[in-house]
Amino acid sequence: MGQSQVMRDRRADHAQRTTCPATAAQARDDMRVFFAELSPAPTPECTDNAVLVVSELVTNALRHAGGLTALRLAADRTTLEITVRDPSHAVPRERAPDRNGAGGGFGWPLVRFLARTVAVTPSPRGGKSVRAVLTR
Repeated sequence: MGQSQVMRDRRADHAQRTTCPATAAQARDDMRVFFAELSPAPTPECTDNAVLVVSELVTNALRHAGGLTALRLAADRTTLEITVRDPSHAVPRERAPDRNGAGGGFGWPLVRFLARTVAVTPSPRGGKSVRAVLTR
């Protein structure tokens, strides 16, 4: 199981957790544990959206970007941030969805639809971070 670090700043009403899950399922579990510690708890709709975004970003890092180097979850009273770091310099790109189910192509448009903002930032040490911000 991936390592986890939790930090909380009560004065700023901000919480964050950084993990390195080996699978998308493990990332979803990490996110659910993080959400269980938030007060007030995110709405069911917010939780469902975040589960999809975490799942898609982690799956994309594992399938297309050479792996996952970190998953960072952060929350304040109004937003949730999901950041996935990977070793690839390649920016995610939209491609035609495979309607037969074999080739994917649905994840990146779904992430961009569910998130308020999405940013891809190159890392100075190589690789990149993909950050999605959702409304809490």
